[in-house]
Amino acid sequence: MREPDEVAVAEVDMKIDGRTLDHATLEQIRKMAIRRVREGEKPAEVIAAYGFCRTTIYKWMQAASGRGRGLRALVSTRGTGRPRSLTLRQERQVFCWVNGHDPRQYGLNFGLWTRSIVALLIRRKLGVRLGVTAVGALLAKLELTPQKPLQRACQRDPEAIARWQRETYPALARQAKRQGAQILFWDESGFRADTVHGKTWGLRGQTPVVHRPGQRQSVSAALAVSARGEFWFCTYTGGLNGELFVELLRRLMHRRKKPVFLVLDGLPAHKRAIVRDYAASNDRRLSLHYLPGYAPDLNPDELVWSHVKRTGAARRPLHKGEQLRDRIDAQLAAVRDDRKLLRSFFLAPSVAYIRDC
Repeated sequence: MREPDEVAVAEVDMKIDGRTLDHATLEQIRKMAIRRVREGEKPAEVIAAYGFCRTTIYKWMQAASGRGRGLRALVSTRGTGRPRSLTLRQERQVFCWVNGHDPRQYGLNFGLWTRSIVALLIRRKLGVRLGVTAVGALLAKLELTPQKPLQRACQRDPEAIARWQRETYPALARQAKRQGAQILFWDESGFRADTVHGKTWGLRGQTPVVHRPGQRQSVSAALAVSARGEFWFCTYTGGLNGELFVELLRRLMHRRKKPVFLVLDGLPAHKRAIVRDYAASNDRRLSLHYLPGYAPDLNPDELVWSHVKRTGAARRPLHKGEQLRDRIDAQLAAVRDDRKLLRSFFLAPSVAYIRDC
């Protein structure tokens, strides 16, 4: 057990960093220390009792010795810091420029926002020069982060998309309910064994290597899903044409008792005459309904494809002798059997219009 004098020495030697204390606590310590000095205690002993640096108390004594100031000189004040480069209104203007807009809309010959591009726009519009570091801090303060943008075709028709969501699809849903029909969303996608999605970790400047089979296997898949949990798929090889599409539709309709309203995109193979003739020959059991052009985000199948490609062969390369088609079949079957996962695809904002009907 330590002696009392050893404890005292340990307490004196322990230094406190004043920056770790709040302003109110520091103010009280300053006032109490000066009072003790004025009552006759030695400054060195007083400051040692509080655990601060020995010379700190002399700064406090000098500040409190001014005429008419006294202990009021020890009151905490708020630091002003560097003056703002932009006002709150100007910062909000920067947010409006960047969020949801394109630099080319402001006469800049670049399609993506960077810190230097934002700094250039601020200098042109507001006459304020900011470095890229300051711009980065400003964007972070405005909760703007660097992100990989989604791609949208220039030919998209926002009015047609809004009309589909507000009028066309709700009318289709009401008609399907009256006729006791199922609404299925259809789409196709391709897979390659040598595709690698995502990122991995590695030493700076040395790109990691991912080993995969040398054979360039590829396979295509067709998918039909509904908001009620219906999930149908099949895989095939080769490009899609009208004849193959009709064959896939035959597989889809095999042994179905309820009529099917099939929602799909405007791929040329989907609109061939042979396809229209097949749909017409099904005695009103199959009808085709086309999404607005260049709007794949309206189709929940796209979310399924994204999930499969991010978690399948792209993440776990094929083993020697393994076939890509078998892997894709197994993956899609696993998705079909996961009811919770199926429901999650229809929670995305882009397909919320389906749940609302």
